[in-house]
Amino acid sequence: MSPSMKTSFASELEARGIIKQITDPGLPALLDRQPLTLYAGFDPTADTLHVGSLLPLLTLKRFQMAGHTPIAVVGGATGMIGDPSGKTAERTLLSNDILSKNVEGIRKTIGRFLDTQGPNAVRVVNNNDWFKGMGYTTFLRDVGKHFTVNHMMAKESVRARLEDREHGISYTEFSYMLLQAYDFYVLHEKNRCTLQIGGSDQWGNITAGCELIRRMAAAHQKPAPDVYGLTHPLVMKSDGTKFGKTEQGSVWVDAERTSPYQFYQFFFQTADDDVSTFLRYFSFKSLEEIQALETSLKKEPEKRLAQKALAAEITELVHGKAALEKVEGASQALFSTSLKDLDESTLLETFKDAPSTTFPLSRVAGSGSLLVDLIAESGLCNSKGAARKEIQGGGIYLNNERVSDVAAALKKELLISGKFAVLRRGKKTYHLLRFS
Repeated sequence: MSPSMKTSFASELEARGIIKQITDPGLPALLDRQPLTLYAGFDPTADTLHVGSLLPLLTLKRFQMAGHTPIAVVGGATGMIGDPSGKTAERTLLSNDILSKNVEGIRKTIGRFLDTQGPNAVRVVNNNDWFKGMGYTTFLRDVGKHFTVNHMMAKESVRARLEDREHGISYTEFSYMLLQAYDFYVLHEKNRCTLQIGGSDQWGNITAGCELIRRMAAAHQKPAPDVYGLTHPLVMKSDGTKFGKTEQGSVWVDAERTSPYQFYQFFFQTADDDVSTFLRYFSFKSLEEIQALETSLKKEPEKRLAQKALAAEITELVHGKAALEKVEGASQALFSTSLKDLDESTLLETFKDAPSTTFPLSRVAGSGSLLVDLIAESGLCNSKGAARKEIQGGGIYLNNERVSDVAAALKKELLISGKFAVLRRGKKTYHLLRFS
């Protein structure tokens, strides 16, 4: 059951664990009573988004599906500075050319997730549009005067950096809170935006925006407007590590940076302790469907039905149905008992990101080459002795079939498509052998 105004949208958000903090206890009832305009901000640190941005992005989508109007602010101006929230060191400043490229890339990415047509179509705006004509003294006079340094230093994002003697916080980053607060003020004045959402590390910035709007109204002798803030939890894995990071780096929603196959595998490899949480955060399945998947996880964890459902839904959402069908076929082959029947294109897609070594085809002619030699030369094991030890311990596989003989050889007839062989050490360490 998708969230809707009729089925208590706020209750669904709470049941999914998406609401962490709210500035007003009356906000949940308001969300069910009338449509609002809300916004979330996205830093243009790259020309696309990584999966760490999925929760705010999909939360905006949930609001849009429930009849609210989302605004996505791409920080063309604030991106020049960098938000200190949750950071231990100052970000590297970006050039104007890179920043412009990143802003445009993120604008296109957001358009893939949120409806751009209809009565509550998303507006994607660049905050540089209202900052570029504003002078420094004007900003201090109109905005800065509404905040005391004492008040700003009490915010968690600032206080944590002040206590870090090694890195500290620059005046540039210290000012970030005021810039984000002004974003909310501008959107409130121009678009009647009354709600800002973001991660819980944004709480100080969000409440500063609410405060600025009220103080600006008071300065102009207007009634205090009703504006609100809502945060969602920061997405962390149960082992305490940050969501969206792998040994290879960040997982992106752009196929050029992270292939659909890598993307699918990232979610498919979700730990049992995390999959229920991630289904609630990222899936649009009903809570009843998620509970059924949780039951299957407890009864038959080896089937990984919850992980499959999560990976399939998010991959289709991000990369489309055709890409999902392709990666599911590759994934099925990867976990089958043998890889020998794979066609060349599926094999190469499956092992696109695995390390590989190329040998002359003559190495497998006649009686072939000893596997221990190929394993050592490829680097899958650091020596022939280590390779023998792994084989004796049952930890080496050829084309997904366990190797039990330390004297086993790889012959031409064992190659996949006459060109390839796949070595595996343990459960997850693959190496592709190419013969030409």
